[in-house]
Amino acid sequence: MIALLLGAQLAMAAPAIDIDSLPVVTLDEALSRSVRLNPDYVRALSTVAEADWIRKTARVAFFIPAVSATLDYTKYSQAFFNIGTFNQSSTASTFQLTASYELLSARKFTELGRTAAQLENAQATEAQHRYAAALLTESAYYAVISDAEFAQVERDRVARAEAQLALARARVATGAAVQSDSLTVVLELVRARSSLLSRESQLRVSRLELGRRVGTDGPVDAAPLDTLVPARLPLGLPEAVMQALQQGPEYRAARSAERAADVALSGRRGAYLPILTLTAAHARFDEHIFPSASNVSSITITASLPLWDNGQRELAIIRARSDRDVARAIRTDLELAAQRDVTEAYDGYSTARAQAELAFTAKVAARENYRVQEARYRSGATTVLDLLLAQSDLSDAESQLVQARYAARLARALLESILGTRFDSIQGGSQ
Repeated sequence: MIALLLGAQLAMAAPAIDIDSLPVVTLDEALSRSVRLNPDYVRALSTVAEADWIRKTARVAFFIPAVSATLDYTKYSQAFFNIGTFNQSSTASTFQLTASYELLSARKFTELGRTAAQLENAQATEAQHRYAAALLTESAYYAVISDAEFAQVERDRVARAEAQLALARARVATGAAVQSDSLTVVLELVRARSSLLSRESQLRVSRLELGRRVGTDGPVDAAPLDTLVPARLPLGLPEAVMQALQQGPEYRAARSAERAADVALSGRRGAYLPILTLTAAHARFDEHIFPSASNVSSITITASLPLWDNGQRELAIIRARSDRDVARAIRTDLELAAQRDVTEAYDGYSTARAQAELAFTAKVAARENYRVQEARYRSGATTVLDLLLAQSDLSDAESQLVQARYAARLARALLESILGTRFDSIQGGSQ
């Protein structure tokens, strides 16, 4: 019966994973490669480039007029009097060069402020998407690390069960134990191998997800990280809340969006003010494609005062005021929630770190307990059930330590994305 159970159990053993053929990336490499593949971040980069160009054009408008040039050449079915040559001609050409400059306009000043706030908002949004993309990549990277560690825990469990089976069969053969000891260990070995199958399947999926994040068509393995207990954060909770409000991407984006909406409202109100424009024009006429027969130049100063445009100006002001009020409400709500959000992330890391310390202690105790129970079973001072219980406690302790390390790494990455910074002092040994 034992032989049949062992044969069935070995037939369902997990297939070996050839990790030597897999490409391996470090965390820094994964972050640098994945951020360029994130659609939201690529879109945010385009928005920054667009906002930067709009900002430049608003500055240039203070010094350089708007210039346009046109050239047209027309062929008619019959001759007509050409005002350029004062002769009958079937062709006509016209060249016109126009330059326009606003001498007095509130729009130019409001555009300067609005584009500055818009650029700041785009940059803050870009940073927000960059940290969000980094969080997704770190989550995938840490998932590969933890799944590999979980799989190793199950392999160790299988190895211990196999050693226990050999010991139990030897004791049964010598008459020091009953046959049920071997059957009990066989059941534990079957459960261990079944759990290993699930863990290795999950590991394969995690490696495929990491490969997707770094732009590889296939699985990618993560370079192993140190397994020391996570380090303390380099700043306290009050400093973390203050830093989040000052440089957190989400909070910066909300403040700049409010400023942009406020300046846009001022610009809409500026539509009530008069506009003084200077226009210079030069025109040439001829019957040839490059006209030179006659030319006319002009300089015009125009003063315009908008009076009534069927309420469109007032409607634009109402919409701009609504956008400003919404942006202000979003900014206020984020700042009021900052202490709660930062505290949740900060305490999440501190709790995970403390749990990792406790899990490490539990693992040491469970390993020693297993060693003692194995020695006692060899000497016949305890039962196989006590030995299996000790092994189960050891496997649980090892799994809890892996889970605690994963939770701590992920909580730290979440806090970094909120604060808009990287804790370089937590790299390395605290991983």
